[in-house]
Amino acid sequence: MSAFVRPIVFVLGLLITAMGVAMLPPLAANLAADSQNTRAFALASAAALFLGLLLVSVTVGTRVRFDIRQGFLLTSLSWFILSAVGALPFALSNLGMTLADAFFESVSGLTTTGSTVIAGLDRMPPGILLWRAMLQWVGGVGIIVMAIAMLPYLRVGGMQLFRTESSDRSEKVFPRAAQIATATTIAYLLLSGACALLYFFSGMNGFEAVTHAMATLSTGGYSTSDASFGHFPNPVAHWIAIVFMTIGALPFVLYIQMAYGRPLALWQDSQARRFLIALVVVVLTMAAWLWLTREIAVADALRLSAFNIVSVVTTTGFANADYNQWGGFAAMVFLFLTFAGGCTGSTSGGIKALRFELVFTFIWHQILRLCRPRAIFPLTYRGRPLELEVVRSAMTFFALYMGTFLLLTLSLSAIGLDAVTAITGAATALGNVGPGLGDIIGPAGNFAPLPDSAKWVLSIGMLLGRLEMLTLLVLLLPSFWRR
Repeated sequence: MSAFVRPIVFVLGLLITAMGVAMLPPLAANLAADSQNTRAFALASAAALFLGLLLVSVTVGTRVRFDIRQGFLLTSLSWFILSAVGALPFALSNLGMTLADAFFESVSGLTTTGSTVIAGLDRMPPGILLWRAMLQWVGGVGIIVMAIAMLPYLRVGGMQLFRTESSDRSEKVFPRAAQIATATTIAYLLLSGACALLYFFSGMNGFEAVTHAMATLSTGGYSTSDASFGHFPNPVAHWIAIVFMTIGALPFVLYIQMAYGRPLALWQDSQARRFLIALVVVVLTMAAWLWLTREIAVADALRLSAFNIVSVVTTTGFANADYNQWGGFAAMVFLFLTFAGGCTGSTSGGIKALRFELVFTFIWHQILRLCRPRAIFPLTYRGRPLELEVVRSAMTFFALYMGTFLLLTLSLSAIGLDAVTAITGAATALGNVGPGLGDIIGPAGNFAPLPDSAKWVLSIGMLLGRLEMLTLLVLLLPSFWRR
Protein backbone atom coordinates (compact mmCIF):
# COMPACT_ATOMS: atom_id res chain seq x y z
CA MET A 1 0.00 0.00 0.00
CA SER A 2 1.43 3.38 -1.02
CA ALA A 3 2.44 6.04 1.48
CA PHE A 4 -0.21 8.32 -0.07
CA VAL A 5 -3.08 5.91 0.64
CA ARG A 6 -2.04 4.43 4.00
CA PRO A 7 -3.01 7.35 6.30
CA ILE A 8 -6.33 7.74 4.48
CA VAL A 9 -7.16 4.04 4.90
CA PHE A 10 -6.10 4.17 8.55
CA VAL A 11 -8.41 7.09 9.38
CA LEU A 12 -11.28 5.57 7.39
CA GLY A 13 -10.80 2.35 9.37
CA LEU A 14 -11.06 4.27 12.64
CA LEU A 15 -14.22 6.07 11.46
CA ILE A 16 -15.90 2.85 10.30
CA THR A 17 -15.02 1.18 13.61
CA ALA A 18 -16.56 4.12 15.46
CA MET A 19 -19.73 3.72 13.39
CA GLY A 20 -19.89 0.06 14.36
CA VAL A 21 -19.61 0.96 18.05
CA ALA A 22 -22.25 3.69 17.60
CA MET A 23 -24.75 1.04 16.46
CA LEU A 24 -24.66 -0.63 19.88
CA PRO A 25 -27.03 1.84 21.69
CA PRO A 26 -29.77 1.36 19.03
CA LEU A 27 -29.15 -2.39 19.30
CA ALA A 28 -29.69 -2.16 23.07
CA ALA A 29 -32.82 -0.03 22.59
CA ASN A 30 -34.30 -2.65 20.27
CA LEU A 31 -33.38 -5.44 22.69
CA ALA A 32 -35.17 -3.62 25.49
CA ALA A 33 -38.24 -3.18 23.30
CA ASP A 34 -38.04 -6.78 22.01
CA SER A 35 -38.01 -5.48 18.42
CA GLN A 36 -37.58 -7.69 15.37
CA ASN A 37 -34.95 -5.24 14.04
CA THR A 38 -32.45 -6.21 16.74
CA ARG A 39 -30.81 -8.65 14.32
CA ALA A 40 -30.37 -5.90 11.72
CA PHE A 41 -28.30 -3.77 14.10
CA ALA A 42 -26.30 -6.77 15.32
CA LEU A 43 -25.32 -7.75 11.78
CA ALA A 44 -24.64 -4.15 10.73
CA SER A 45 -22.47 -3.49 13.79
CA ALA A 46 -20.52 -6.70 13.31
CA ALA A 47 -19.90 -5.92 9.63
CA ALA A 48 -18.75 -2.37 10.38
CA LEU A 49 -16.46 -3.46 13.21
CA PHE A 50 -14.93 -6.21 11.08
CA LEU A 51 -14.24 -3.90 8.13
CA GLY A 52 -13.02 -1.02 10.29
CA LEU A 53 -10.67 -3.11 12.41
CA LEU A 54 -9.36 -4.86 9.29
CA LEU A 55 -8.44 -1.53 7.69
CA VAL A 56 -6.82 -0.33 10.94
CA SER A 57 -4.83 -3.55 11.37
CA VAL A 58 -3.29 -3.41 7.88
CA THR A 59 -2.24 0.24 8.35
CA VAL A 60 -1.35 0.28 12.04
CA GLY A 61 1.69 2.40 12.84
CA THR A 62 0.97 4.84 10.03
CA ARG A 63 1.99 8.43 10.66
CA VAL A 64 -1.21 10.44 10.25
CA ARG A 65 -0.23 13.59 8.38
CA PHE A 66 -2.01 14.89 5.30
CA ASP A 67 -1.19 17.14 2.40
CA ILE A 68 -3.85 19.04 0.46
CA ARG A 69 -4.59 16.19 -1.95
CA GLN A 70 -4.97 13.67 0.86
CA GLY A 71 -7.19 16.14 2.74
CA PHE A 72 -9.59 16.51 -0.19
CA LEU A 73 -9.70 12.75 -0.78
CA LEU A 74 -10.24 11.85 2.89
CA THR A 75 -12.96 14.48 3.33
CA SER A 76 -14.94 13.20 0.35
CA LEU A 77 -14.40 9.48 0.93
CA SER A 78 -15.35 9.66 4.60
CA TRP A 79 -18.80 11.10 3.90
CA PHE A 80 -19.54 8.58 1.14
CA ILE A 81 -18.26 5.52 3.00
CA LEU A 82 -19.82 6.42 6.35
CA SER A 83 -23.14 7.04 4.58
CA ALA A 84 -22.94 3.54 3.10
CA VAL A 85 -22.07 2.02 6.50
CA GLY A 86 -24.85 4.00 8.17
CA ALA A 87 -27.33 2.57 5.64
CA LEU A 88 -26.71 -1.04 6.75
CA PRO A 89 -29.23 -1.11 9.65
CA PHE A 90 -31.94 0.30 7.35
CA ALA A 91 -31.16 -2.12 4.52
CA LEU A 92 -31.10 -5.14 6.89
CA SER A 93 -34.26 -4.15 8.77
CA ASN A 94 -37.76 -5.49 8.16
CA LEU A 95 -39.01 -2.07 7.00
CA GLY A 96 -38.98 -3.14 3.35
CA MET A 97 -36.51 -0.43 2.32
CA THR A 98 -34.73 -0.69 -1.01
CA LEU A 99 -31.00 -0.01 -1.27
CA ALA A 100 -31.83 3.46 -2.57
CA ASP A 101 -34.13 4.07 0.42
CA ALA A 102 -31.51 2.94 2.93
CA PHE A 103 -28.72 5.01 1.39
CA PHE A 104 -31.00 8.06 1.08
CA GLU A 105 -32.03 7.85 4.74
CA SER A 106 -28.43 7.46 5.89
CA VAL A 107 -27.10 10.28 3.71
CA SER A 108 -29.95 12.52 4.83
CA GLY A 109 -29.05 11.80 8.44
CA LEU A 110 -25.28 12.25 8.24
CA THR A 111 -25.55 15.41 6.13
CA THR A 112 -28.18 16.70 8.63
CA THR A 113 -30.66 17.19 5.78
CA GLY A 114 -33.64 15.56 7.49
CA SER A 115 -35.51 14.37 4.39
CA THR A 116 -37.00 10.94 5.02
CA VAL A 117 -38.48 8.00 3.14
CA ILE A 118 -39.88 6.37 6.30
CA ALA A 119 -43.56 6.69 7.15
CA GLY A 120 -45.24 5.55 10.37
CA LEU A 121 -42.56 6.98 12.65
CA ASP A 122 -44.93 6.94 15.64
CA ARG A 123 -44.95 3.12 15.47
CA MET A 124 -41.28 2.66 14.55
CA PRO A 125 -38.91 0.51 16.69
CA PRO A 126 -36.90 2.71 19.09
CA GLY A 127 -33.57 1.51 17.68
CA ILE A 128 -34.40 2.88 14.22
CA LEU A 129 -35.49 6.23 15.66
CA LEU A 130 -32.40 6.46 17.84
CA TRP A 131 -30.10 5.56 14.95
CA ARG A 132 -31.60 8.29 12.77
CA ALA A 133 -31.03 10.84 15.54
CA MET A 134 -27.49 9.60 16.17
CA LEU A 135 -26.60 9.87 12.48
CA GLN A 136 -27.62 13.51 12.54
CA TRP A 137 -25.87 14.26 15.79
CA VAL A 138 -22.60 12.68 14.59
CA GLY A 139 -22.93 14.39 11.22
CA GLY A 140 -23.47 17.74 12.92
CA VAL A 141 -20.27 17.67 14.93
CA GLY A 142 -18.42 16.30 11.89
CA ILE A 143 -19.60 19.23 9.81
CA ILE A 144 -18.36 21.76 12.39
CA VAL A 145 -14.93 20.16 12.63
CA MET A 146 -14.68 19.99 8.83
CA ALA A 147 -15.66 23.65 8.46
CA ILE A 148 -13.31 24.94 11.15
CA ALA A 149 -10.33 22.62 10.92
CA MET A 150 -10.29 21.38 7.29
CA LEU A 151 -11.99 23.71 4.78
CA PRO A 152 -9.88 26.81 5.58
CA TYR A 153 -6.78 24.87 4.48
CA LEU A 154 -8.50 23.42 1.43
CA ARG A 155 -9.38 26.98 0.30
CA VAL A 156 -13.03 26.16 -0.40
CA GLY A 157 -15.63 28.84 -1.12
CA GLY A 158 -13.94 31.71 0.72
CA MET A 159 -13.16 29.67 3.82
CA GLN A 160 -9.44 30.40 3.42
CA LEU A 161 -10.32 33.71 5.08
CA PHE A 162 -9.99 31.83 8.37
CA ARG A 163 -6.58 30.23 7.83
CA THR A 164 -4.14 30.82 10.65
CA GLU A 165 -1.59 32.07 8.12
CA SER A 166 -3.94 34.89 7.07
CA SER A 167 -4.36 38.24 8.74
CA ASP A 168 -7.42 36.91 10.55
CA ARG A 169 -5.54 34.96 13.21
CA SER A 170 -8.08 35.85 15.91
CA GLU A 171 -10.63 33.51 14.36
CA LYS A 172 -8.58 30.53 15.58
CA VAL A 173 -9.07 30.07 19.32
CA PHE A 174 -6.48 27.27 19.42
CA PRO A 175 -3.42 26.85 17.20
CA ARG A 176 -4.01 23.17 16.47
CA ALA A 177 -6.94 21.58 14.65
CA ALA A 178 -7.15 18.81 17.27
CA GLN A 179 -7.66 21.37 20.02
CA ILE A 180 -10.35 23.09 17.99
CA ALA A 181 -12.11 19.77 17.42
CA THR A 182 -11.93 18.86 21.12
CA ALA A 183 -13.26 22.22 22.33
CA THR A 184 -16.01 22.16 19.69
CA THR A 185 -17.09 18.66 20.67
CA ILE A 186 -17.28 19.64 24.36
CA ALA A 187 -19.42 22.67 23.52
CA TYR A 188 -21.61 20.49 21.28
CA LEU A 189 -22.11 17.93 24.07
CA LEU A 190 -22.99 20.55 26.68
CA LEU A 191 -25.48 22.33 24.43
CA SER A 192 -27.06 19.01 23.40
CA GLY A 193 -27.51 18.05 27.06
CA ALA A 194 -29.06 21.42 27.89
CA CYS A 195 -31.47 21.10 24.97
CA ALA A 196 -32.51 17.57 26.01
CA LEU A 197 -33.18 18.68 29.60
CA LEU A 198 -35.32 21.61 28.48
CA TYR A 199 -37.29 19.38 26.11
CA PHE A 200 -37.88 16.92 28.94
CA PHE A 201 -39.20 19.63 31.27
CA SER A 202 -41.44 20.93 28.46
CA GLY A 203 -43.38 17.65 28.44
CA MET A 204 -41.46 15.25 26.18
CA ASN A 205 -40.55 11.84 27.54
CA GLY A 206 -36.88 10.99 27.98
CA PHE A 207 -36.49 9.23 24.64
CA GLU A 208 -38.21 12.01 22.70
CA ALA A 209 -36.16 14.66 24.50
CA VAL A 210 -32.82 13.01 23.69
CA THR A 211 -33.59 12.21 20.05
CA HIS A 212 -35.05 15.66 19.34
CA ALA A 213 -32.13 17.39 21.07
CA MET A 214 -29.74 15.48 18.78
CA ALA A 215 -31.75 16.50 15.73
CA THR A 216 -32.15 20.13 16.87
CA LEU A 217 -28.59 21.17 17.66
CA SER A 218 -27.31 19.33 14.58
CA THR A 219 -29.94 21.24 12.55
CA GLY A 220 -30.97 17.85 11.19
CA GLY A 221 -34.72 17.69 11.68
CA TYR A 222 -35.43 13.98 12.10
CA SER A 223 -38.38 13.51 14.45
CA THR A 224 -39.93 10.52 16.19
CA SER A 225 -43.36 11.40 14.76
CA ASP A 226 -44.73 11.85 11.25
CA ALA A 227 -46.24 15.13 12.46
CA SER A 228 -42.78 16.41 13.48
CA PHE A 229 -43.19 19.14 16.12
CA GLY A 230 -46.92 19.24 15.42
CA HIS A 231 -46.99 16.14 17.64
CA PHE A 232 -46.07 18.29 20.66
CA PRO A 233 -48.87 20.77 21.50
CA ASN A 234 -46.91 22.67 24.18
CA PRO A 235 -45.71 26.00 22.66
CA VAL A 236 -42.81 25.99 25.15
CA ALA A 237 -41.25 23.03 23.29
CA HIS A 238 -41.54 24.97 20.04
CA TRP A 239 -39.73 28.00 21.48
CA ILE A 240 -36.99 25.78 22.92
CA ALA A 241 -36.52 24.33 19.42
CA ILE A 242 -36.37 27.83 17.93
CA VAL A 243 -33.60 28.85 20.33
CA PHE A 244 -31.47 25.74 19.83
CA MET A 245 -31.95 25.62 16.06
CA THR A 246 -30.58 29.17 16.01
CA ILE A 247 -27.71 28.16 18.30
CA GLY A 248 -26.85 25.31 15.93
CA ALA A 249 -26.71 27.71 12.96
CA LEU A 250 -24.18 30.08 14.59
CA PRO A 251 -20.38 29.60 14.55
CA PHE A 252 -19.42 27.24 17.37
CA VAL A 253 -15.99 28.84 17.65
CA LEU A 254 -17.75 31.92 19.03
CA TYR A 255 -19.20 29.91 21.92
CA ILE A 256 -15.68 28.78 22.75
CA GLN A 257 -14.47 32.38 22.63
CA MET A 258 -17.33 33.41 24.93
CA ALA A 259 -16.28 30.73 27.42
CA TYR A 260 -12.67 31.97 27.27
CA GLY A 261 -13.32 35.57 28.28
CA ARG A 262 -15.12 37.21 25.35
CA PRO A 263 -18.78 37.32 26.43
CA LEU A 264 -19.75 39.62 23.53
CA ALA A 265 -18.00 37.55 20.84
CA LEU A 266 -21.29 36.46 19.28
CA TRP A 267 -22.59 39.99 18.77
CA GLN A 268 -19.19 41.40 17.77
CA ASP A 269 -18.93 38.90 14.90
CA SER A 270 -20.41 40.63 11.84
CA GLN A 271 -21.52 37.35 10.22
CA ALA A 272 -23.45 36.18 13.28
CA ARG A 273 -24.88 39.64 14.00
CA ARG A 274 -26.18 40.21 10.47
CA PHE A 275 -27.53 36.67 10.31
CA LEU A 276 -29.55 37.20 13.50
CA ILE A 277 -30.84 40.61 12.37
CA ALA A 278 -31.94 39.23 8.99
CA LEU A 279 -33.60 36.27 10.71
CA VAL A 280 -35.62 38.53 13.01
CA VAL A 281 -36.75 40.72 10.08
CA VAL A 282 -37.96 37.75 8.04
CA VAL A 283 -39.73 36.18 11.04
CA LEU A 284 -41.58 39.42 11.86
CA THR A 285 -42.55 39.92 8.20
CA MET A 286 -44.01 36.42 7.93
CA ALA A 287 -45.79 36.78 11.29
CA ALA A 288 -47.41 40.00 10.07
CA TRP A 289 -48.46 38.21 6.86
CA LEU A 290 -50.12 35.38 8.82
CA TRP A 291 -51.86 37.81 11.15
CA LEU A 292 -53.18 40.00 8.32
CA THR A 293 -54.10 37.38 5.72
CA ARG A 294 -54.84 34.23 7.72
CA GLU A 295 -56.44 35.89 10.76
CA ILE A 296 -54.15 34.02 13.15
CA ALA A 297 -53.71 35.44 16.64
CA VAL A 298 -50.54 37.51 17.05
CA ALA A 299 -48.88 35.13 19.54
CA ASP A 300 -49.62 32.07 17.38
CA ALA A 301 -48.57 33.87 14.19
CA LEU A 302 -45.24 34.81 15.77
CA ARG A 303 -44.64 31.28 17.03
CA LEU A 304 -45.57 29.60 13.72
CA SER A 305 -43.52 32.09 11.74
CA ALA A 306 -40.48 31.90 14.01
CA PHE A 307 -40.49 28.10 14.19
CA ASN A 308 -40.83 27.39 10.48
CA ILE A 309 -38.69 30.28 9.22
CA VAL A 310 -35.87 29.41 11.64
CA SER A 311 -36.23 25.73 10.74
CA VAL A 312 -35.76 26.41 7.01
CA VAL A 313 -33.07 29.10 7.32
CA THR A 314 -30.99 26.97 9.70
CA THR A 315 -31.64 23.99 7.36
CA THR A 316 -33.12 21.95 10.23
CA GLY A 317 -36.35 20.86 8.57
CA PHE A 318 -38.67 20.54 11.56
CA ALA A 319 -42.26 21.69 10.99
CA ASN A 320 -45.16 22.48 13.31
CA ALA A 321 -47.57 23.46 10.51
CA ASP A 322 -48.08 22.86 6.79
CA TYR A 323 -46.80 26.16 5.40
CA ASN A 324 -47.89 25.02 1.93
CA GLN A 325 -51.29 26.33 3.04
CA TRP A 326 -50.05 29.85 3.84
CA GLY A 327 -50.37 31.16 0.30
CA GLY A 328 -48.13 31.97 -2.66
CA PHE A 329 -46.14 34.71 -0.91
CA ALA A 330 -45.16 32.36 1.92
CA ALA A 331 -44.25 29.58 -0.53
CA MET A 332 -41.88 31.89 -2.43
CA VAL A 333 -40.29 33.12 0.80
CA PHE A 334 -39.65 29.55 1.94
CA LEU A 335 -38.21 28.64 -1.47
CA PHE A 336 -35.75 31.55 -1.38
CA LEU A 337 -34.81 30.83 2.23
CA THR A 338 -33.93 27.25 1.27
CA PHE A 339 -30.79 28.65 -0.38
CA ALA A 340 -29.71 30.84 2.55
CA GLY A 341 -28.33 28.61 5.31
CA GLY A 342 -26.73 29.61 8.59
CA CYS A 343 -23.18 30.70 9.40
CA THR A 344 -19.87 29.06 8.57
CA GLY A 345 -18.53 26.92 11.39
CA SER A 346 -22.06 25.82 12.29
CA THR A 347 -24.02 22.63 11.69
CA SER A 348 -26.31 24.19 9.06
CA GLY A 349 -26.09 23.85 5.28
CA GLY A 350 -26.95 26.21 2.45
CA ILE A 351 -24.81 28.94 0.91
CA LYS A 352 -24.13 30.47 4.35
CA ALA A 353 -24.00 34.02 5.63
CA LEU A 354 -20.24 34.50 5.22
CA ARG A 355 -20.42 34.10 1.46
CA PHE A 356 -23.36 36.51 1.20
CA GLU A 357 -21.29 38.98 3.21
CA LEU A 358 -18.26 38.61 0.97
CA VAL A 359 -20.22 38.89 -2.28
CA PHE A 360 -22.28 41.89 -1.12
CA THR A 361 -19.09 43.57 0.15
CA PHE A 362 -17.52 43.16 -3.29
CA ILE A 363 -20.68 44.37 -5.10
CA TRP A 364 -20.84 47.47 -2.91
CA HIS A 365 -17.15 48.10 -3.56
CA GLN A 366 -17.78 47.94 -7.32
CA ILE A 367 -20.75 50.31 -7.07
CA LEU A 368 -18.59 52.85 -5.21
CA ARG A 369 -15.91 52.57 -7.90
CA LEU A 370 -18.50 53.20 -10.63
CA CYS A 371 -19.86 56.25 -8.83
CA ARG A 372 -16.40 57.72 -8.22
CA PRO A 373 -13.97 56.14 -10.71
CA ARG A 374 -11.00 58.32 -9.71
CA ALA A 375 -11.32 57.67 -5.99
CA ILE A 376 -9.50 54.82 -4.25
CA PHE A 377 -11.71 52.49 -2.25
CA PRO A 378 -9.79 49.73 -0.48
CA LEU A 379 -11.56 46.38 -0.43
CA THR A 380 -11.93 45.50 3.24
CA TYR A 381 -13.79 43.03 5.43
CA ARG A 382 -14.23 43.62 9.16
CA GLY A 383 -11.86 46.58 8.85
CA ARG A 384 -9.06 44.53 7.31
CA PRO A 385 -7.83 44.19 3.71
CA LEU A 386 -9.76 41.55 1.79
CA GLU A 387 -7.83 39.51 -0.76
CA LEU A 388 -9.42 39.18 -4.19
CA GLU A 389 -8.67 35.44 -4.08
CA VAL A 390 -11.14 35.07 -1.21
CA VAL A 391 -13.87 36.98 -3.04
CA ARG A 392 -13.28 35.02 -6.25
CA SER A 393 -13.51 31.79 -4.29
CA ALA A 394 -16.84 32.82 -2.75
CA MET A 395 -18.25 33.96 -6.10
CA THR A 396 -17.09 30.74 -7.73
CA PHE A 397 -18.96 28.84 -5.04
CA PHE A 398 -22.11 30.89 -5.75
CA ALA A 399 -21.92 30.15 -9.48
CA LEU A 400 -21.18 26.46 -8.92
CA TYR A 401 -23.98 26.19 -6.35
CA MET A 402 -26.58 27.59 -8.77
CA GLY A 403 -25.23 25.51 -11.66
CA THR A 404 -25.44 22.34 -9.57
CA PHE A 405 -28.97 23.28 -8.49
CA LEU A 406 -30.05 23.65 -12.13
CA LEU A 407 -28.42 20.33 -13.06
CA LEU A 408 -30.16 18.52 -10.20
CA THR A 409 -33.49 20.12 -11.13
CA LEU A 410 -33.16 19.05 -14.78
CA SER A 411 -32.17 15.52 -13.72
CA LEU A 412 -35.22 15.19 -11.46
CA SER A 413 -37.47 16.59 -14.19
CA ALA A 414 -36.06 14.08 -16.69
CA ILE A 415 -36.90 11.29 -14.24
CA GLY A 416 -40.53 12.44 -14.34
CA LEU A 417 -41.07 14.63 -11.26
CA ASP A 418 -43.37 17.63 -11.52
CA ALA A 419 -41.85 21.12 -11.59
CA VAL A 420 -42.53 22.01 -7.93
CA THR A 421 -41.15 18.70 -6.63
CA ALA A 422 -38.10 18.84 -8.91
CA ILE A 423 -37.20 22.46 -8.11
CA THR A 424 -37.76 22.30 -4.36
CA GLY A 425 -36.33 18.78 -4.11
CA ALA A 426 -33.09 19.92 -5.72
CA ALA A 427 -32.96 23.03 -3.53
CA THR A 428 -33.62 21.19 -0.29
CA ALA A 429 -31.11 18.43 -1.09
CA LEU A 430 -28.30 20.79 -2.06
CA GLY A 431 -29.02 23.08 0.90
CA ASN A 432 -29.41 20.13 3.32
CA VAL A 433 -32.75 21.59 4.45
CA GLY A 434 -35.19 18.65 4.59
CA PRO A 435 -38.74 19.26 3.39
CA GLY A 436 -39.52 20.87 0.06
CA LEU A 437 -42.79 22.30 -1.21
CA GLY A 438 -45.84 20.69 -2.75
CA ASP A 439 -48.08 17.79 -1.82
CA ILE A 440 -45.40 15.08 -2.15
CA ILE A 441 -42.25 16.32 -0.40
CA GLY A 442 -43.73 19.30 1.48
CA PRO A 443 -43.73 19.59 5.28
CA ALA A 444 -46.76 17.27 5.47
CA GLY A 445 -45.28 14.61 3.15
CA ASN A 446 -42.03 12.68 2.65
CA PHE A 447 -39.77 11.36 -0.11
CA ALA A 448 -41.01 7.75 -0.11
CA PRO A 449 -43.25 8.11 -3.24
CA LEU A 450 -40.30 9.20 -5.41
CA PRO A 451 -38.73 6.62 -7.75
CA ASP A 452 -35.41 5.11 -6.70
CA SER A 453 -33.56 6.97 -9.46
CA ALA A 454 -34.72 10.29 -7.97
CA LYS A 455 -33.56 9.18 -4.51
CA TRP A 456 -30.09 8.42 -5.87
CA VAL A 457 -29.93 11.85 -7.53
CA LEU A 458 -31.06 13.55 -4.33
CA SER A 459 -28.53 11.55 -2.29
CA ILE A 460 -25.75 12.82 -4.54
CA GLY A 461 -27.17 16.34 -4.18
CA MET A 462 -27.12 16.11 -0.39
CA LEU A 463 -23.50 14.95 -0.38
CA LEU A 464 -22.50 17.67 -2.86
CA GLY A 465 -24.12 20.29 -0.67
CA ARG A 466 -22.51 19.03 2.52
CA LEU A 467 -19.07 18.70 0.91
CA GLU A 468 -19.30 22.29 -0.40
CA MET A 469 -19.16 20.84 -3.95
CA LEU A 470 -15.64 22.06 -4.73
CA THR A 471 -14.22 19.59 -2.21
CA LEU A 472 -15.68 16.74 -4.24
CA LEU A 473 -15.51 18.09 -7.80
CA VAL A 474 -11.81 18.96 -7.57
CA LEU A 475 -11.09 15.22 -7.30
CA LEU A 476 -12.31 14.83 -10.90
CA LEU A 477 -9.59 17.12 -12.26
CA PRO A 478 -6.53 15.23 -13.61
CA SER A 479 -4.37 18.31 -12.96
CA PHE A 480 -5.12 18.05 -9.24
CA TRP A 481 -3.39 14.67 -9.06
CA ARG A 482 -0.24 15.78 -10.88
CA ARG A 483 2.55 16.84 -8.56
